[in-house]
Amino acid sequence: MYHVVAYQVADTINIKQCKEQLPWQLLFQDSDELYFKKSDDQFLYIFHYGMVSFFNMSSQEIDLVLQDIKPFFRNAISEKHAEDIQVEIVPNTLKVTFEKVILPTLSSEMVRLVMLNASQSVALNNYSEITENLLIETNEHTLFLEKKGKLDISGNKLKRFIGKILNIKNKISENLYIFDSPDITWEDEQLNKLNLDLKQTFDLKDRYHLIHDRIDIIKENLELFKDIMDHKESSKLEWIIIILILVEVVDLFIAKLFF
Repeated sequence: MYHVVAYQVADTINIKQCKEQLPWQLLFQDSDELYFKKSDDQFLYIFHYGMVSFFNMSSQEIDLVLQDIKPFFRNAISEKHAEDIQVEIVPNTLKVTFEKVILPTLSSEMVRLVMLNASQSVALNNYSEITENLLIETNEHTLFLEKKGKLDISGNKLKRFIGKILNIKNKISENLYIFDSPDITWEDEQLNKLNLDLKQTFDLKDRYHLIHDRIDIIKENLELFKDIMDHKESSKLEWIIIILILVEVVDLFIAKLFF
């Protein structure tokens, strides 16, 4: 029995520097991913968006690998999100369950697909937690608006909040490939089946949609807040103009009255 363990270890990992300095056999690479063979039955998958996945490594081995790649982290995460799944090798059998994945052979490409989907599952857990907290914070402002008839958030804070939401949405779109099948699955029916079964078992697409739905709800609320704030500022400006006109009229009236 083997294990795949995936961790969110940082905001991002410098893929170029990892490629240049890590000593293991490189099986696959692109601008966002590096897939290494550490030994005959050990693999390592590194993703630009801060994910690292390990196949058949002990806790001590994982700690040593993390020390090797830690210099390439940007904003390391101390409390790691993780996903752990068992992998069993049974000849002529390909099956994905909630408890484990059964592979017909110890194929590096099949292992890669398991590690890829496990990593995306961890990333989705992370983004799900972030968006849930943001939605709770947004709901607090809407409840205040309902009770008091006004906003409890300043214009500058609102702009930063909107920027935070947009950045999260951009990160999700850039870093997760939930709807993209890896090239290796295009010409291999068995690999394609494994990839689709993994996505279904990890419930990746529904979780991805849920996160985007939350972001859309938050954006809709923030746009409403912005409209209310713009209207408030516009009304304030109108009153300032009216007061200035009144002052000018009064000043003109006094000038004509006494001179």
